[in-house]
Amino acid sequence: MGEEVDRVEFTRADRTAFRNQVHRNLDAFARMLREARFAPERPMTGIEIELNLVDEQYDPAFKNSEVLSAIEDDAFQTELGQFNIEINVPPGQIDGIGLDTMESAIRDSLNAAEEKAGRTGSSMVIVGILPTLMTDHIHREALSTNPRYALLNDQIFAARGEDVQIAIDGVERLAVTADSIVPEAACTSTQFHLQVTPEAFPRYWNAAQAISGVQLAVGANSPFLFGKELMRETRIALFEQAADTRTHELKTQGVRPRVWFGERWITSIFDLFEENSRYYPALLPVTSDEDPIAVLDRGDTPALSELRLHNGTIYRWNRPVYDVVRDKPHLRVENRVLPAGPTVVDTIANGAFYFGLVRALADDERPIWSQMSFSAAEENFHEAARHGIDAEVFWPGVGTARATELVLRRLLPLATQGLDAWGVDAAVRDRLLGIIEQRCLTNRNGAAWQADEFHRLYTKGSHGRRDALRGMLRRYSEHMHANTPVHEWPVD
Repeated sequence: MGEEVDRVEFTRADRTAFRNQVHRNLDAFARMLREARFAPERPMTGIEIELNLVDEQYDPAFKNSEVLSAIEDDAFQTELGQFNIEINVPPGQIDGIGLDTMESAIRDSLNAAEEKAGRTGSSMVIVGILPTLMTDHIHREALSTNPRYALLNDQIFAARGEDVQIAIDGVERLAVTADSIVPEAACTSTQFHLQVTPEAFPRYWNAAQAISGVQLAVGANSPFLFGKELMRETRIALFEQAADTRTHELKTQGVRPRVWFGERWITSIFDLFEENSRYYPALLPVTSDEDPIAVLDRGDTPALSELRLHNGTIYRWNRPVYDVVRDKPHLRVENRVLPAGPTVVDTIANGAFYFGLVRALADDERPIWSQMSFSAAEENFHEAARHGIDAEVFWPGVGTARATELVLRRLLPLATQGLDAWGVDAAVRDRLLGIIEQRCLTNRNGAAWQADEFHRLYTKGSHGRRDALRGMLRRYSEHMHANTPVHEWPVD
């Protein structure tokens, strides 16, 4: 969830020093961009998948420390809540059979981890929001023991000066108050990383923003929160509200939120890092001893730790990433739009659709972002969060259309073209994009299946609401472990 920190109190001097250091980092970053010091573009991706832990009744299991001790694998790490862990998949190739190889590696890692987690009485579930998570599970003691999370909690609430109000309208209405950021832990996502050059970054970022709504429409998997059926991707509204540092008055004044879609197309990655420093006060003002300009002067690569730490507390749905591997800096687009799940194969299919589509749009001589407004892309994003696979979105040359029809008629051919440009094996390409195609033809993604199965048990059956959610999650888990694509899951 970002850089590790261990400071527990911050002074005014700390904040001033951090701001000055971020600005010096920005100067160094601008110089690195001018001097072309970055690694070349490679068809590489890394994937992060956040997981939920459940007990034998399929209620949340607050055991991430025990589970991680049992797993003993550095690829698995803590997340915000004690009922969360995360797997960081090592970077791999997109081209050839790379996506197939990555799918197999993820399945093998998760299966091995699941067996060990079982020794603690826990099981892992890949889902956007754990359907059995209730308000009585949300309390400060549910935060992971990593000191970063308690510190982040304290800093957010110090900035807010009041409790978090969560109000979400969907199929039903939810209105609750929280005195910690634990509700944010309910949001479990998949993050795709794509390494690009500085010159290509704005094209890939703009393309990722343009397709975020379509991604959500076909990949929604978070219809329940605290026992209520809300939006098809409730995780979007929940994350926006749970991590908000603004008071009501600051919202009214138009102060930008920390969970942010953005407000314009960009022409340089520098635009995004500069916005971070201009609009957002530090949450975790921890400074290093590094002088990045001096590091550049001697021919070495600066860590830019303050710039990276600050960037990690601003939650863009498509986030810029600066990183250093083996003393060589590189840039990535981190796509944070999608929920976790429902299966590993669905996750990799979502990735193939994303990688192919952004490549095709980034390569287009007439960019999609020159044909649609940024506000239209943002409206598509929130429309898809609300309605999922039934969403209607705007697309240039088409107008407003069902997302599924847009995908079938326009976007899947583009994704095919993009995967070909990456050099993806044709059989891998067709298998993975075929899963996206079938979701659109059957009108079934994770959110649709969850809702249908819940209503089979609750509305049409004899189960109480909480037991219906447990029963639905039990069947979900069975299908998830079978790695059957969600469009094939029965409701009976």
